[in-house]
Amino acid sequence: MSTVSTVVGGISFWYAQEGTPAPREPLPGDTSVDVCIVGGGYTGLWTAYYLKRAVPFLNITVLEAKFCGYGASGRNGGWLYNGIAGRDRYAKLHGHDAAVRLQKAMNETVGEVVRTAAEEKIDADIHQGGVLEVAHTPAQLARLKDFHSVEIAFGETDRILRGARETAERVQVTGAVGSTWTPHGARLHPAKLVKGLADAVEALGVTIHESTPVTEIKPKHAVTPYGTVRAPYVLRCTEGFTASLKGQKRTWLPMNSSMIVTEPLPARIWDAIGWEGRETLGDMAHAYFYAQRTADDRIALGGRGYPYRFGSATDNDGRTQASTVTALRDLMVRLFPVTAGVHVDHAWSGVLGVPRDWCATVTLDRSTGLGYAGGYVGSGVATANLAARTLRDLIQQDSGQAGPTELTALPWVNHKVRRWEPEPFRWLGVHGMYAAYRAADRRETTSPRIGTDPIAKAADRIAGRH
Repeated sequence: MSTVSTVVGGISFWYAQEGTPAPREPLPGDTSVDVCIVGGGYTGLWTAYYLKRAVPFLNITVLEAKFCGYGASGRNGGWLYNGIAGRDRYAKLHGHDAAVRLQKAMNETVGEVVRTAAEEKIDADIHQGGVLEVAHTPAQLARLKDFHSVEIAFGETDRILRGARETAERVQVTGAVGSTWTPHGARLHPAKLVKGLADAVEALGVTIHESTPVTEIKPKHAVTPYGTVRAPYVLRCTEGFTASLKGQKRTWLPMNSSMIVTEPLPARIWDAIGWEGRETLGDMAHAYFYAQRTADDRIALGGRGYPYRFGSATDNDGRTQASTVTALRDLMVRLFPVTAGVHVDHAWSGVLGVPRDWCATVTLDRSTGLGYAGGYVGSGVATANLAARTLRDLIQQDSGQAGPTELTALPWVNHKVRRWEPEPFRWLGVHGMYAAYRAADRRETTSPRIGTDPIAKAADRIAGRH
């Protein structure tokens, strides 16, 4: 497929459609505040929002290298859902009941975001249609059934398992042999949410400085080219861009994810596909996809593409390889053959943060005042909100303004993990892992085997995902 007329990069389709925000002023010089938040994405903005709401007299400053939502918050697939990275590991470390509490908090977080967006009059094209995940092969169906059972065991009793016919009645995904659906999910427009949230934060009296890259974070200091912000609490909310900070090169790996979006599709195509419930849509492949039906009737679909750049480098404004665009388009046509002649309007990429043990984390070091949240492994649209409310509670507890809460007792709080391997082992490991996952997917497609392919199991063990 030619991509000559497909816009590639430009940050994301969401910003091409919405327009980039008017620039905010950079930091004018050295200053002192009560709380300094580094990173103007969902995590940083939600943290500022909840802290300022809880303690209005706090002087809070957000520092953002580009503009609010430049990173994953303005490029993601628009999945507001209840998945959280690392829950199974937290169950092993802290017990099943602790992990159930974490999952319950995530389930409630979906509704929290929907309610807060409505209260703040943020029109982010939110549609709470739930999450539908499909299986295409015998091995995927076995994983899907296991996944469904596990989710129920973690308290998600409103989850539904569907067969091939029931799945087709929801969405006509070619070759789907079953699916599982949860109501704890919604589709949204990422850039509209982050822009509205930034405006809401400013309206509360929080100061946001854009075009202000932080080069180093140390106790009570955030260092930038324009000056240093001093604060009792400095919170790192940089997710996939964490490696750019001094001393953080191997903390979280910036994993690439890529997306395409079609032109608006005519009624005849939607009549063939269905998808009237506008569920967010994914599958049980090892190299899985994620998709949504947008408010203006496009298909937005994403996957890993080129998974990792050497040295934890990040992309240039969402630029995406032509081979990735072609692969994603081919995947879309396999899923929905009726889209064979559809034009792809835009393609882009972004990075997400991956800890070495694939576990999302919220931390506040009471001895230094340094905190951070992230490592969402692609599940950050909702998880960032829960992380922000948890950071709020941790700071209030540490400052003596409140005591422990249900959120400060969740098992992901103050979780520690080792750093990633140095290069070239990091690059070789990630690319080898995804080569193994793709090979396993190909083998499962052509095999009647019911169980997961051994190649994928080996890749999971080496990667530390289980």
